[in-house]
Amino acid sequence: MLEVSSQDITEGNLFRSMLVLAVPLVVQNVVQVLQQVIDIVFLGRLSGDAVAAVGLVTPILGLMFAGVFVTFVGTQIVVSRRVGATDQTGARTALSTGVVMALAVGVIFGSLMALAAEPLLRLLSMVRPESGLAVTELAIQYLSVLALGLPILAVTDTVEGGFVGHGDSRASLYMNGLALCGNVVLDPLLIFGLGPFPRLGITGAALATVLGSLAGILLGIGLIARGRNNGMLTLASLGIDRETVDGILSVGAPVGGQQAARQLLRLPIYLLVFLAAGGAGLAAYTIGARVASIAFVPPQGLQQAAQSVVGQNIGAEQPDRARRTVWLGVAVASGTLLLVGLGQWLAASPLSIAVAPTLSSEGFSLTVEYLQILALGYPALGAIYLFEAGFNGADRSRVSFVSTLLQYGAIRLPIAAIGVLLVGEGVTSVFWAVTISNVAAALWLAWYYGSVGERLMHRAAAVAQ
Repeated sequence: MLEVSSQDITEGNLFRSMLVLAVPLVVQNVVQVLQQVIDIVFLGRLSGDAVAAVGLVTPILGLMFAGVFVTFVGTQIVVSRRVGATDQTGARTALSTGVVMALAVGVIFGSLMALAAEPLLRLLSMVRPESGLAVTELAIQYLSVLALGLPILAVTDTVEGGFVGHGDSRASLYMNGLALCGNVVLDPLLIFGLGPFPRLGITGAALATVLGSLAGILLGIGLIARGRNNGMLTLASLGIDRETVDGILSVGAPVGGQQAARQLLRLPIYLLVFLAAGGAGLAAYTIGARVASIAFVPPQGLQQAAQSVVGQNIGAEQPDRARRTVWLGVAVASGTLLLVGLGQWLAASPLSIAVAPTLSSEGFSLTVEYLQILALGYPALGAIYLFEAGFNGADRSRVSFVSTLLQYGAIRLPIAAIGVLLVGEGVTSVFWAVTISNVAAALWLAWYYGSVGERLMHRAAAVAQ
């Protein structure tokens, strides 16, 4: 029932193909979000400072993972195109090249961040030195462990991208499921020191994430070694193919740049939250972002599925099918998030209590407020993910990059800064800046894709041959 072949994607029912491919991805994204939420749930029972520390680290982690996005998305799309063009040898080469690139990215970026973690976080904490010392110490511990584990995390994501690009999203789901199980088991043991395990606090949460990911990549390698998909994907001849490197970078580099730009622009927003409301505001912003990330699961799964469907149809010289895929995805994602947003708006208070019962009264009220304001922009987020999938799949990921710059740099950051620094509206202005920028980005992406979508897909199909 949940099987979809390359022929189905390029010749069959588009709606069914995308949804069948997306179902395991949605479940997989639930797993990934649960990993993040579970950390916050356990740390929320440790202390409010631990939750705030994760918030302070979040945009820095996003910067660190920007390089991983290059190999993850680039490998997925190059594999999908070569599968669509029935070039199985090329698909194998794309996976092996992507894995080597991911390992190199993980070692380089992880080593640099491990060295920079302490001085960088101490610098950021100077925004509010009277209340930032405890939060900073915890943030240093958390970031240092994740930086050292980045090679494992990078290779895991890239192998998953290879499976999804081939149309095998279930294998990626299995890898993420095992990683989640490892994280769920290890989090309480390492955070609180249960049984023979040492009490590591926030360091234990980071270590549990890395070890869970290690279990996932070992499973992925095992699936490949056993000849999953009739041996269509293999790591038997790991190496670098120059043409494939260029292809991965062509698609992945703008996506990595988009991720880096997004996090660079998010960093001052986190600092504005910290300045306006201290640790309580930062904890609220972090919890709100984690809970809200659950809402991103359907569009993220659809985005990954749509990128593969678009890529394979372009490779198979079916540009009109590729274009229709995006509009179908936008309708499904926006409609789903409309319902999710309504549920979050109504349940904001119990959600806040369930995630972090140790919050102060101020932190609790700010968390409820943020969750409700965020929910208003959820349908727009669904549209953003799917329009970006269309541009990425057509090798126009630069459009997504520019859109992110406008969304964060031209709308979100100015509104937040004016509200906090000039108008005196406090952290609430930051919350509204997020929702307003999401709606604006969805509107201009819809306008632009409606204007150029048909020409874009036909040009991409011609270039791919």
